[in-house]
Amino acid sequence: MNHPGEYAALLTAVFWTITALAFTHAGKRIGSLSVNFWRLVIGLCLLTIFIGYRYNIIIPEEISNNALIWLSLSGFMGIFLGDLFLFRAFLITGPRVALLVMSFSPPFAAVIAWFVLDETLSFWGVIGMTVTMIGIFLVILKRGNKSIGENNIRFRYSPKGIFYAFLGMIGQSTGLVMSKVGVMETGNPFTATQIRVVAGLLGFVILISVLNRWKSVLFSVKDYKAFASLSLGSFFGPFLGISFSLIAITYTNPGIVQTIVSINPILIIPFSIWFFKEKITWLEVFGAMVAVSGIAMFFL
Repeated sequence: MNHPGEYAALLTAVFWTITALAFTHAGKRIGSLSVNFWRLVIGLCLLTIFIGYRYNIIIPEEISNNALIWLSLSGFMGIFLGDLFLFRAFLITGPRVALLVMSFSPPFAAVIAWFVLDETLSFWGVIGMTVTMIGIFLVILKRGNKSIGENNIRFRYSPKGIFYAFLGMIGQSTGLVMSKVGVMETGNPFTATQIRVVAGLLGFVILISVLNRWKSVLFSVKDYKAFASLSLGSFFGPFLGISFSLIAITYTNPGIVQTIVSINPILIIPFSIWFFKEKITWLEVFGAMVAVSGIAMFFL
């Protein structure tokens, strides 16, 4: 099959869209910190069961210290710090501004991959990335209300929120590139994901301990509706989403992978219409079409 990395990245974007909807529902009931912790616990259990069934192992065997270090750092940077700061940015600035900052992660990941892995983008890769980012930018812009004298397009600026989103962007982009070094040595994206999830989970264990929040986190298991959503989100996120993102970067540039995965604001539009009864503007529709055109260029 041609372009396996791009197809894997596209599936990753679909998985993360489902995950975002499930975790949003769970987060409203038990809070983001509990969601972050339990999603990794459930995801780790699913990964361990799958790896045990498929490869007859529970703990990764014969993995080099170099791969272990890179994958652990990747999990800490991307899964722990990246998601932690991104969730925090959502609360402070709202998702649109946070996603605007996060839309700069593809070129950032591409630059890191160039320095660390000596990987470069093709001409169509650069064009596709640029077009896709423009489309995402159009979708997540927030239009003002002309009737009350607001500018036609505006943002809800918050220096702290922008800073958190920027840190989240750095964490996720850096973590993705680091993971490529590890997965290339292990040769098994699911085992590599297991190591990354363990590292991210340890980060949240330390954070919850420092904040003394174990009581609220542990008692959140009593909310069965939240855990139903958590289980669904964990299956498509920490299990399938992270694993397929590692499959994707095995075959293509991390910058391209990050670009395709960043189309979540586009993929979530139908759900916003059907389930949340949101009104979608023509600017968002046009932006979605532009983004899809940019994604198509990666398959040329």
